[in-house]
Amino acid sequence: MCIVALAWQVLEQTPLCLISNRDEFYHRPTTALHHWNNSPIVAGQDLQSGGTWMGVTETGRWAVLTNFRDGHDQKTYPTSRGHIIQDFLLSDLTPIRFAQTLEKQQCDYAGFNLFVGDQAQAVYMSNRGEPPQVLAHGVYVVSNGLMTEHWEKTRHLRKRFTQEFLPMLQQHTIPNSDIHHAAWDILEDQRKILPTLLPNTGISKEMEHLLSSTFIQSPLYGTRCSNLLSLTKDEWHWLEKSQQGEHAGQTIELKIPVQQ
Repeated sequence: MCIVALAWQVLEQTPLCLISNRDEFYHRPTTALHHWNNSPIVAGQDLQSGGTWMGVTETGRWAVLTNFRDGHDQKTYPTSRGHIIQDFLLSDLTPIRFAQTLEKQQCDYAGFNLFVGDQAQAVYMSNRGEPPQVLAHGVYVVSNGLMTEHWEKTRHLRKRFTQEFLPMLQQHTIPNSDIHHAAWDILEDQRKILPTLLPNTGISKEMEHLLSSTFIQSPLYGTRCSNLLSLTKDEWHWLEKSQQGEHAGQTIELKIPVQQ
């Protein structure tokens, strides 16, 4: 997962609303959004390492992760970042307690940004410079740098999310089909950032430019799926749109009851 925008406790009827793109190498084996067998987890799954980048449960727990990009980090790590999401969703710990516990082992993982939450609390942390913090009500956008870093890529998504998408959700007369179309339009934005405004993450300027759009396309790497996730008082509503290969354009829609 490489970019995410979420509104936490901003909309009265929708405590959490989230849009995101997962970017990955096309050859990495993956399953689409589904209820995991013999597990409370609802998520896609990385078949190479067994974890996931984003998931929810019927108890109202949710989590999403992005990689932290550092071209100078050549280390290998003993634990896959994808298992962090799985561990939280299966845990009984509060979001802040889970993040504080994870912080003690954060050096076991390559760089990540992490949001974890339930129906009452949302928490952000990064093992590359941001300790666990409980989020106030508001809009949060993260890509592959720290949430406190200024990236034009995240600024652009924030602008479209707050000025175009969230106002539509507040107008209850707008059809769901129009809301879905708006989400995909924002997430499929291929606008690149000017070279002078690119971050310096230790990779080539050519790669920085390629990765600077919300939606990424290249021969070997790009946006694999787009997601629209919302939580009401009694259910999850999750749409996942495939962006790759023969399944490109296909959408999976799940409505998952949430226990009170």
